[in-house]
Amino acid sequence: MFALVDANSFYCSAEQVFRPDWRGKPIVVLSNNDGCVVAANRQAKEAGIPKFQPYFKVKALCEEKNVITLSSNYELYSDLSAKMMEVIGRFAPEQHIYSIDESFLSFVHSFPAIPCLREQGMLIRRAVWKECRLPVCVGVGPTLTLAKVANHAAKKIQGFNGVCVLDNDRDRQAVLAKVEVGEVWGVGRKLSKKMKVMGINSAFDLTQVPIGLIRKNFNIEIERTVRELNGQACKGWDTARADKKQVYSTRSVGERILDLTSLQQALSKHAGIASQKVRAQGSLCKVMFCFAASSPFDNQPASFRAIHRFPYATADVTQITQAANALALELFKEGVRYYRIGVGLIDLVDGSHEQKDLFNENPNNNELMAVFDGLNKKYGSNTLFLGAQGIEHKWGMRREMLTPQYTTKWRDLPTIKCV
Repeated sequence: MFALVDANSFYCSAEQVFRPDWRGKPIVVLSNNDGCVVAANRQAKEAGIPKFQPYFKVKALCEEKNVITLSSNYELYSDLSAKMMEVIGRFAPEQHIYSIDESFLSFVHSFPAIPCLREQGMLIRRAVWKECRLPVCVGVGPTLTLAKVANHAAKKIQGFNGVCVLDNDRDRQAVLAKVEVGEVWGVGRKLSKKMKVMGINSAFDLTQVPIGLIRKNFNIEIERTVRELNGQACKGWDTARADKKQVYSTRSVGERILDLTSLQQALSKHAGIASQKVRAQGSLCKVMFCFAASSPFDNQPASFRAIHRFPYATADVTQITQAANALALELFKEGVRYYRIGVGLIDLVDGSHEQKDLFNENPNNNELMAVFDGLNKKYGSNTLFLGAQGIEHKWGMRREMLTPQYTTKWRDLPTIKCV
C-alpha cells in the first residue's frame, strides 16, 4: 500500500501558520511581480476568486469580498515544506517527496504491522498539524495512481474527513465513479477531451476500457495509468517523476534593466537558480540558453537570444555563471528596456555517468557544490551566493504585499510577549 500526503492550499495555509487570525478567512497568493492568482484557499474560491487570473482583473472583487491578498513568500514556503516533509517521513520506512506540498509514503514492507491504515492517516494529519500547523489530506491505495485518486477524494468528496483508504474493490469503484477522468493523474485536459468523445467521463469508465483499445488510441503511460487504477502496480519512485531534460529559470523584472551590469547580475541570479535545480536531480548540462527581452507591449519590442556550449558537461555554478556573464555581452543593446530575462540549461545528461577527462582544465568541483547547496538548504536560499549576482537588486521581483519571512530572516523572527 502507498499513501499520498498533500497539503491543502499549501501557499495559503503556509501564510496562516504565523497568522492564526487569518484562519477561516479568504486568502489568495499572487505570482511573481504580483501578476496573477496562483493559489486560493476554499474561502476565496467560494467568494468567486478564480485561480490563474491576472490580479488586476480580480482586484476589485478581492477588495469587495475582503480577500487577503499576498505576494509569494517562497522562502517561507520552502522552509515550512521541509519541516512538513520531515514529519511525514517518520510514518513510513520509504518516502518520496514529489513536490513542495506532496509526498508519497510506501507501506509495502510495513503494512502488516499497521492495524488500521485509516487511523495511520489520521495520525499523520494530527502530527503535521501539531508540529507544523499545516492541514493535510491523506490518500491510501495499492498503487501510486490510486493513492493520488484517494487523496483527491479525501479533499473533494464529503464523508472522508481528510483521509481516504482504497483497500477493497467496492470502495475503489465507488470513488472512481465520482472522479472525473480529467482529474486522473497523468490524463490532463487535452486527453480528457478525447476520452469524453469516446464516452469515458469518469475514472471508473476509464478502468472499463479494454487495454488493447487504450494501447491503440493512447500511449504507454495511459496504459500504465489504467492498469494502476485497476490495482496493478506499474509505477515506482523512478517512474513517478522522470528527471527533466531541460531546466529553465525565467522571470519578469520589477524594474526595467537599462545597463549591462544589471543584466549580468540578473542572468547570474537565474544561472544560479537553474544550476541548483540541475544539481538537485543529479544531472549535468551540456548547453546553456539565455534570453533577454523588452515587454511585448512596448512600442518597439525587442528580444535577444544566445547559446553557449560547454566543452564538458557541468552543473558547477561558477562555470555556468561565468558563461552567463559572457552571453550578457551578446544580449545587451543600448536603449533597450529589458523586462523579461531567463536562463535555460538544456541537453541534460545523467551526472552519475560523467566521463572524466584528464585534459579538462576546469573540472566540476562536486565537493564545493555539495557544501554550497548544503549551506543554502540548511540556512535558507541565497545564504551563500556568487558575487556576480550583486547585492542590491533594483531589478528584483516586485512583491509589494510580502509577509515576513518568519523562519529564514533574523529580523522577521516572531516576537512573543508574555504578560
